[in-house]
Amino acid sequence: MADNQTAAENPEQQLAIQKIYLRDVSYESPNAPETFTREWQPDVSLDLNTHANSLDENVYEVVLSLTATAKNAEKTAFLIEVQQCGIFTLQGFEEEQLGHLLGSYCPNILFPYAREAVSDLVTKGGFPPLLLAPVNFDALYAQHLAQQQQDAETATH
Repeated sequence: MADNQTAAENPEQQLAIQKIYLRDVSYESPNAPETFTREWQPDVSLDLNTHANSLDENVYEVVLSLTATAKNAEKTAFLIEVQQCGIFTLQGFEEEQLGHLLGSYCPNILFPYAREAVSDLVTKGGFPPLLLAPVNFDALYAQHLAQQQQDAETATH
């Protein structure tokens, strides 16, 4: 089977979204209202993490954890933590394909929901909208695989 073959070309393969949901969300603005009296020139950092849990045969939960921190004049203006989750049915895929789907494809589906949650919270907190740039989950997954391989090689030497 060719790597670029899709589920439509292989009826034994199935990829279905069962549920997309927000598991956990946290918003803090520890220096409000003082932060609103300063010129707004934020330094924003973003941390992403993903992991998958097997729920049942061919059913997986994928969790996209996102932390956005904005500092203005060296003080934290806001801190947002979001866990955006999805339950996916993935059937008929080889191990390598399954890893790519869980580590890249599914987080790519979840990211727009997490991005919207962050943007809404920032705006409701009284700050200008924070529009997160798209994320290349394929590159992050490839980086993760390379790190795993490097760790395995280090452990054997």
